[in-house]
Amino acid sequence: MNPYASLQMLRNELDSRALSSVELTQMYLTRINKLDAEFNCFITLAEEKAMFQAEQADAQIAAGQGGALTGIPMAHKDIFLTQGIRTSCASRMLDKFIAPYDSTVAKKLNHAGMVCLGKTNMDEFAMGSSNENSYYGSTKNPWNTEHVPGGSSGGSAAAVAAALVPVTTGTDTGGSIRQPAAFCGVSGIKPTYGRVSRYGMIAFASSLDQGGVLAHSTADMALMLSAMGGFDAQDSTSADQSMEDILALTRDSEGFALSGKKITIGLPKEYLQNLTNAELEAVYQNVQSVFSGQGIEFRDVSLPHTHVAVPTYYVLASAEASTNLSRYDGVRYGHRCESPKNLEDLYVRSRSEGFGEEVKRRILTGTYTLSVGYYDAYYVQAQKVRRLIANDFTKVFSEVDLLMTPTTPSPAFKIGQLSKDPVEMYHQDVFTIPASLAGLPSMSIPCGMQEGLPLGLQLIAPHFKEALLLKIGNLFQQHTDWHTQYPETGQNL
Repeated sequence: MNPYASLQMLRNELDSRALSSVELTQMYLTRINKLDAEFNCFITLAEEKAMFQAEQADAQIAAGQGGALTGIPMAHKDIFLTQGIRTSCASRMLDKFIAPYDSTVAKKLNHAGMVCLGKTNMDEFAMGSSNENSYYGSTKNPWNTEHVPGGSSGGSAAAVAAALVPVTTGTDTGGSIRQPAAFCGVSGIKPTYGRVSRYGMIAFASSLDQGGVLAHSTADMALMLSAMGGFDAQDSTSADQSMEDILALTRDSEGFALSGKKITIGLPKEYLQNLTNAELEAVYQNVQSVFSGQGIEFRDVSLPHTHVAVPTYYVLASAEASTNLSRYDGVRYGHRCESPKNLEDLYVRSRSEGFGEEVKRRILTGTYTLSVGYYDAYYVQAQKVRRLIANDFTKVFSEVDLLMTPTTPSPAFKIGQLSKDPVEMYHQDVFTIPASLAGLPSMSIPCGMQEGLPLGLQLIAPHFKEALLLKIGNLFQQHTDWHTQYPETGQNL
């Protein structure tokens, strides 16, 4: 069986009994055991549980009770609680934490009959753009192991790129699905804030965090999102919005049809001004040619507050991180230091030992911005600017259906290249952060190569227009083959 097969191809193989879920699961586990020493995509493998779930899936299929995802292997970013399996957030703080219950996302995918192979590597507590901040070591990019896979969902993106698993979950706070998707040459979608439940998804910045998918294609993402999304009463930020338009994409091939609707895509001039890379600009022009050939029109638009998005994001995200991570104190759960002298020593040493450098940096920054005398100057001001950024998008979407930008300013950089320059590292998300601040759905799909490394195209839509995003992305993938190109490693295994 081709490990790069689409979810629909895997479905057909399972339904025709050409192979069983047990055989499919074993194939991917074999690939992980043989290849992942090089890539470091997985923090925890759940082989025994995976084989048990595969056996259950085969029984369901035999009884004619299987669904579209029954028996198909997947993996969770190690930020989703998975009952009975370690959930570490790639941090020493939670190295020994076994989740006592399932997140809503895990529960829904279990109910869909999927087989969880394990938990993927990430930047610690989802704070990073390179996957170099993991307590378990950096994940390597399968296209070139000297380069980063992006972050924070780097393990998820690299695992799909290397065909260690056909599809994974991820989370996106400021670009943590889209940026690694671009760097690893896979497809990744961040839904509208509130579309996917955050219950049981360990918090970084609660007003920004959103669960999503990394896969080989838009069709695969649609199938996963149809199972993951929907209202959840256990999440106070969950949106009570119909999933019908996304479900319609999964019913038949006609679901992706645009039905003759004229589509206009906006080209934000502020993003294009940041394109100093001539090769990337040429790729971007080629993308426009592909879409124009399918009758899509383009219009130049402006998002004037784009230049303040990065500093706004890091004020707000760090402030929320400071609050969310205050619960890790060495008392109730998480890492506890040895032989504390008193309560203060317990707190100080447990947190100092349990958190990595980037997490400490953001906690300190966030605590500072929330402190007396600075709260109004930084946090309140950042909230006001966030509203201006959201208003920019609202105005533009009265003129166009979607926005199109590069996902990243460049292809994947080398491991260690930016690790001593946190400000430059933060600017790797310059194209992805604005949509996150506005809570908008956006995705990255492969659109070209530069020096043997993939490049990503970002599409941004109005709130709850994921179906339109996926349709336009699918249109592009029907007329290009970038999403079917894979790194050489492991193709002959």
